[in-house]
Amino acid sequence: MPKRSSSDLYVTGIVKADRLLQRDGTALLIGMLLDQQVPMEWAFTGPHTLTERFGHLDPRKFAAMDVERFVTRCCEKPAIHRFPASMARRIHELSGIIAEQYANKGANIWKDVDDASELYARLRKLPGFGDEKARIFIALLAKRFGIAPEGWQKAAKPFGDHRMRTVADIDSLEALLKVRRFKQLEKARDRDKQSRPLKKR
Repeated sequence: MPKRSSSDLYVTGIVKADRLLQRDGTALLIGMLLDQQVPMEWAFTGPHTLTERFGHLDPRKFAAMDVERFVTRCCEKPAIHRFPASMARRIHELSGIIAEQYANKGANIWKDVDDASELYARLRKLPGFGDEKARIFIALLAKRFGIAPEGWQKAAKPFGDHRMRTVADIDSLEALLKVRRFKQLEKARDRDKQSRPLKKR
């Protein structure tokens, strides 16, 4: 088994999957896209699953496929997500944007971007990248990859701080466990709020 370096991402628990996220901007974007309504580890394993299934992670090739054929392949077990069909359509759309607007490389979205507000604006135009997801991704690039355009902490707020709560904060098994614990507590608080009876006026 390959050894990890201290700078590696440590998100999925699978060395090959984590290395793919580290070296391939498209993989990192797809993993972030899938990171909702499923465990974080499952979401970020998605790009590795796609690579094994299709033999590549080429946005242009994905975009050239019939969308329903692409969806069918993504729904095969192991599925890429709890909702594989809807997420597959987003990946297909994302692939088209990367192929047409960013020379077929996901990393070109942040390459040579000096202003974090510009990076935020680019990310918000991607399918599935809402406000919070875009902010977390900016924090991920800065904290784990050293890609920190001017104003990144403001653009990533509140995820630019030192609290261990998102994928941006994971560089070891210990960090992964801390972030997982944070998410569990957060979900528990949300369930508690939802279960509280409304106060009578």
